[in-house]
Amino acid sequence: MDAEREYNNRARVPESAEIIAGWARDAAAFRASGVRAELNLAYGAGEREKLDLFLPPNAEAAPTALFIHGGYWQALDRSFVSHCARGLLGQGVAVAVPSYDLCPAVMLGEIAEQMRRAAAFLHRRRGGRLLAAGHSAGGQLAALLLATDWPAFQPGLPAGIVGAALPVSGVFELGPLKGTSIAKALNLTGQDIATLSPRLLAPPAFEALHVAVGGAESDEFIRQSRDFATHWGGGFEALPGANHFTVLDPFADPAHPLMIRAGKMAHRLALRPGFAQ
Repeated sequence: MDAEREYNNRARVPESAEIIAGWARDAAAFRASGVRAELNLAYGAGEREKLDLFLPPNAEAAPTALFIHGGYWQALDRSFVSHCARGLLGQGVAVAVPSYDLCPAVMLGEIAEQMRRAAAFLHRRRGGRLLAAGHSAGGQLAALLLATDWPAFQPGLPAGIVGAALPVSGVFELGPLKGTSIAKALNLTGQDIATLSPRLLAPPAFEALHVAVGGAESDEFIRQSRDFATHWGGGFEALPGANHFTVLDPFADPAHPLMIRAGKMAHRLALRPGFAQ
């Protein structure tokens, strides 16, 4: 297997820079559209430990989702993907979009801890259980949130504050990245691979898990998503014709079947609010 070819998505999709620039434009327009939002909420002490919270009508009663951006843990921030809240907002779900520190300034484990802090902040601010969604690196982070032992992470938190997840085009096994150009900034250790690869973790308890990937992505990305969904006992879907970047298009469309499914996942958590003990 040529791991560089399989995992270097910007090289695989020549128009990726244009697509990402389009995300930035769409995200800025969305923030300026009059959408109800609470911006720059600090979930931690760091400069990048902030999130934007987008609110639907009847926000106080709405369930909450966390959408985590991609970038192989070393690029982008929340400002590129604000518009990805539109689909779930249209399903009556509040959506928080966080930034996080990037490698190599921090290790991958610290990014996972930051996303746990973001989820804990959201739970304390809005109550209830959360749906975690994420793209690419964000898909791996969303899966880790579903597997988190919350009382051990922060005393006083109940188990199961993240009750469902929708990882999209995630990297669920970190080992195959070793030796690629993507891995240079990650400084992966054997412990990182063992503890931060969701595919290698015991399946946790959850309300719902649906794993999506682009049907036009590399064989390895499709394999990783399928294998992870099978291992944890979740659903799997390959979106026809979507590459690693256009796979995000459904998140801006409230009528897309994937967003209808995600909305149902989030509302199911609100209907069954009890936490595992």
